[in-house]
Amino acid sequence: MTIDPTTLAALSGVSTATITTVLLKKGLRNVWMRGTRPIRAGQPRVVGAAFTLRFVPAREDLATPESWSSPISTRAAIEAMPLGCITVVDAMGVTDAGIFGDILCARMAKRGVAGLVTDGVVRDLAGVLATGLPVWCQGAAAPASVTGLTFVNWQQPIGCGGVAVFPDDVVMVDDDGAVVIPNKLVAEVAAVAADQERLEEWIMTEVNQGASLPGLYPPNAENRARYEAWAKNR
Repeated sequence: MTIDPTTLAALSGVSTATITTVLLKKGLRNVWMRGTRPIRAGQPRVVGAAFTLRFVPAREDLATPESWSSPISTRAAIEAMPLGCITVVDAMGVTDAGIFGDILCARMAKRGVAGLVTDGVVRDLAGVLATGLPVWCQGAAAPASVTGLTFVNWQQPIGCGGVAVFPDDVVMVDDDGAVVIPNKLVAEVAAVAADQERLEEWIMTEVNQGASLPGLYPPNAENRARYEAWAKNR
């Protein structure tokens, strides 16, 4: 999926917090993926189409080092990842087996993957950081994925951090973690979120000038009119 440039530009200028509020008003409450924390401070906000990978609990006859050479493997999945996607991995919240290490993350970076999001952990932390690939996860662990997980496939519906993610949904990540936007709502959410971000910029200006919150946040009719006049002159 290619995100429309206007939509992409709008989403790139808003926060995941704003997106969750916009989606809440549309009745979607469960969109923030639990455990998706930035692996380092200062990572950029990233927006992209979800490329999903799925793990299930380890089964000894399947979760073996030999499985890394299988046609159905994380290695093969990486070669199918398109430029600009955000890889979203269902690791079932397992935190004692690293799903990807430095070599796999380096290959993802070379392929132009925009970021990695998982409710699990990575391994080879120093090497992963050195690749420059933006990562959101629960931390790091030394053991390989097959010690706790079996990889089953890619580009299927998954659950990551308790949230349903479908291939080509849009994912946004920033310092607050990862949020999914259903594909069919992306353009509408982007437009509403951009206006919400401008409104909150104006409200923050008012607060910094000493204004009280009742009638301002959310704005009553008078303050809404003041905001709209301000927005027209920007």
